[in-house]
Amino acid sequence: MSRRLLVLRPAPGAAVTAARVHAAGLRPILLPLFAIAPMAWSPPPGRFDALLLTSANAVRHAGDGLAALRDLPVIAVGTATAEAARAAGLTVVATGSTDGAAALRLAQTRGYHRILRLTADRPTPLAGIVDVAVYTTVAIDHPPGAVAAARGAIALLHSSRAAERFRALLDSAGVDPADVTVAALSAKVAAAAGTGWRDVVVAATPDDAALVAAAATRAIDR
Repeated sequence: MSRRLLVLRPAPGAAVTAARVHAAGLRPILLPLFAIAPMAWSPPPGRFDALLLTSANAVRHAGDGLAALRDLPVIAVGTATAEAARAAGLTVVATGSTDGAAALRLAQTRGYHRILRLTADRPTPLAGIVDVAVYTTVAIDHPPGAVAAARGAIALLHSSRAAERFRALLDSAGVDPADVTVAALSAKVAAAAGTGWRDVVVAATPDDAALVAAAATRAIDR
């Protein structure tokens, strides 16, 4: 019997993940942990030689202010962010394959050192860059009954913050982690989720397609 896959990421990414789960012949359950909203912002003073993007959400929610940065070459954290940047008319010169720290190193090896990052209001710190918050994430509360749907399911964890919040929600709802399987985007995300799960699988590469594929390997009850 195929298990349910909990899609915990916010819209619009949740719809993309749910479609992948459907395509794999599995059943997605949407239980977003956060909602994303744009913030008022303006480009900071000073000259920059590159734009670092560590989330497609930064592109989606930057709004009209993005036009002032169109001449900056973009270093994207991964393929999804790169695609969003190109769709917004930006020029992507390099695309990473792991995390923000690796994307920053990639930018520096390309000779970029005055780097601006558009990001969330609580980003993972990166040294030596200028951050501008263009969006915020707001936690969504769910009743214990909704969280109880995690029992016997596979939870898709796209970020460390989501992993921490998901674990806290399970604890509040009295759901034993031993009844839940976790599929994590990276080893770092898996570590943030803590221990005691029925099973843990990590995506082969840190992208949504690989995460769904990893979850599918655990989706048939033994």
